[in-house]
Amino acid sequence: MGVLQGCPGYDFLDHTADVLIEARGRTKEEALEQAGLAVYEIMTDTSKVRPLTHVDIEVNGMDLYNTIYRWIEQLLVSTDADGLVFSIFRVCDLSEDGTRLVARVWGERFDPSRHEQRTIVKAMTYSQMDFREEDGCWRLRFVVDI
Repeated sequence: MGVLQGCPGYDFLDHTADVLIEARGRTKEEALEQAGLAVYEIMTDTSKVRPLTHVDIEVNGMDLYNTIYRWIEQLLVSTDADGLVFSIFRVCDLSEDGTRLVARVWGERFDPSRHEQRTIVKAMTYSQMDFREEDGCWRLRFVVDI
């Protein structure tokens, strides 16, 4: 099922139990932004999420994959702890070695009268994680636990 075609964009790919996401962008940062959007599209219709508040996120990882893991994990922590859902994702800085990411995300508190309750994303995983550039498009694949 393709949600947005081409680059940038994201797709949900076949997976037996969880959700395999392929996020794409013209830059690494754009692919990471699409990854965040895809995770929240699993949980709700992000087109209905207003950018009423923002959260600044800074994560440090041991390597690029650990930083990606922590990026998605920190988004989910904001949802679990504060009841926030997001619709706009901006990666402001990704270090050259991929061990530091700085971002700002916009959204609002989940309101069941306005927001569709879809599938809850429980956690980020390292399963099938892959991040590579192909034909001018960065492709990030990863699985989230639902």
